[in-house]
Amino acid sequence: MRQKRTNSLCTNHLSRRDLLLQIAGMSLWSVFHQKGFALPAAEDPHTAPQPSPAPTSLSPADDQFLDELEKRNFQFFWDQASPQTGLVRDRCSVRANSNTVVASIAATGFGLTALCIAQKRGFISLSDARERVLVTLRFLWKKMPTHRGFFYHFADINTGERVWDSEVSSVDTSILLCGILTCRQHFEEHSEISLLAYQIFNRVDWSWLSEDTSLLPHGWTPEFGFLPYRWDYYSEMMMIYLLGLGSLTHPLPKEAWNAWKRTKFEYGGIRYIGAFAPLFVHQYSQAWFDFRGKRDAYADYFQNSISATDVHRLFCLELGKQFPDYSDDLWGISASDSQKGYVIWGGPPTMGPIDGTVVPSASAGSLTFLPQPVMRVLKNIKDHYGQAWSQYGFVNAFNPLKNWYDGDVVGIDVGITMLMAENARTGFVWDTFMKNPEAKRGMDRAGFKKYQPSGTR
Repeated sequence: MRQKRTNSLCTNHLSRRDLLLQIAGMSLWSVFHQKGFALPAAEDPHTAPQPSPAPTSLSPADDQFLDELEKRNFQFFWDQASPQTGLVRDRCSVRANSNTVVASIAATGFGLTALCIAQKRGFISLSDARERVLVTLRFLWKKMPTHRGFFYHFADINTGERVWDSEVSSVDTSILLCGILTCRQHFEEHSEISLLAYQIFNRVDWSWLSEDTSLLPHGWTPEFGFLPYRWDYYSEMMMIYLLGLGSLTHPLPKEAWNAWKRTKFEYGGIRYIGAFAPLFVHQYSQAWFDFRGKRDAYADYFQNSISATDVHRLFCLELGKQFPDYSDDLWGISASDSQKGYVIWGGPPTMGPIDGTVVPSASAGSLTFLPQPVMRVLKNIKDHYGQAWSQYGFVNAFNPLKNWYDGDVVGIDVGITMLMAENARTGFVWDTFMKNPEAKRGMDRAGFKKYQPSGTR
């Protein structure tokens, strides 16, 4: 998930994905020698995944806590969206009025889904939710600049014009489309919403994206054409391939799903498919696509994310020897703000200059995978780190060891928190989104089949 920063700590507007690629260019193989981490030898890709911790149910107190969290998360998407365009700010300050004009199409996709959740929860009236969705979809269809149906990553919140010379983004467009398709199903009785969603989705030319390669590019700019980077390893990109496979008008070829690599990692005896990337790569596609009880020829990706989350928890516990704030009640490191600027960090293997900073969305984005361990963390933050709790939920990051608390929230991180909280409570986003024929068709063409995971009944 690539994201440029708008805070004063950032000097170069590098995106999450750009920074990951820079890190990947370093001597990453040396990290395999650290204690407790190994890359297993090649194995049969059809081997069943190793058993992973089973999620546990939420208590009434947990549900009440998450309801309050979702209300605050939704307030961000309501307050920080333009009433005239529906575009959502990339980020905002929780301590001062935000006047930035930079909107994110990914945050807008999360915001459209947030409107569905909020209407269902009674945070907002049906008429107000429908009106905001209509404003957004009309603008996206009629006025927002696109190229082959794909949207620029960052845009002026008032005009929709490209900002920062940002790229036409494959993954951020996909997040936007997931939000649009969620609205189409939730407001299915509203004919204009259904028609606009249909038109916007079917305008996207996935075949252009895959003209010369089954490995899809990260994006395109009018100045330089396609970016040189490809979605070639397991990451948040699963949604791109699945949406493209699900298109009727400009579909991806089936072989595209098999083109990207699924590298196996091992930590503390737990095996999983992963990447040299923070925890968010295991979360974003699964905010909408429901992988529960399904697998393709390679893996059960839901169980894989359970394993990856538990590995990250154990990794943070090991880091507790160096940074004593990390514990079973306080863990989670993912791409975020820091006292020194925006940083790509996490692990295992260790990425970035980890300094004891805690990123609430790192654990919150895994609520569906490890509900009780994550709930311990989120409640602990709210109860004992008051400056990390705001009108929009948790701030983007904080460091108890340095008494540093971020003053910003970031749209996509607020979004993954809200969507995964609702999925952990009811499965609403999964159930709504998966009614779309495009989602079903994409998973069918990728070869997903229902099966009975080990350790379940």
